[in-house]
Amino acid sequence: MLVTRRRDGGPQLSPVAGGVDAGTIVIATYPGRAKVRNLRRDPTATVLVLSDDWNGPWVQIDGRAEVIDLPEAIEPLVSYFRSIAGEHDDWDEYRQAMRDQGKCLIRVEIERWGPIATGGFPPQLAEG
Repeated sequence: MLVTRRRDGGPQLSPVAGGVDAGTIVIATYPGRAKVRNLRRDPTATVLVLSDDWNGPWVQIDGRAEVIDLPEAIEPLVSYFRSIAGEHDDWDEYRQAMRDQGKCLIRVEIERWGPIATGGFPPQLAEG
């Protein structure tokens, strides 16, 4: 979940798929999305990373985001894909698809994170 700030300062939340590339969180998206408009105005970002299990661990990450537009975004989008899915069968095809779709990349520099928390009952209730 990516949290950005609306013009009035309120939170705007976006479910996203992301990866980690060179110590930054990377998220592919489209330039016209609210999260991108918000980050261009105020680069403050929070990412909430949840586990697949409801009661599994989760972590909050705070940082400053930058939006990278095409054509500069092409190679960072390749790195993004590698970080979440590994190698592509045809990188030229992938690059062209990113151009055709007009994608951009959000890169969040991690300033603060943690703690890694777990869901479920508080320890004093789980024991009884």
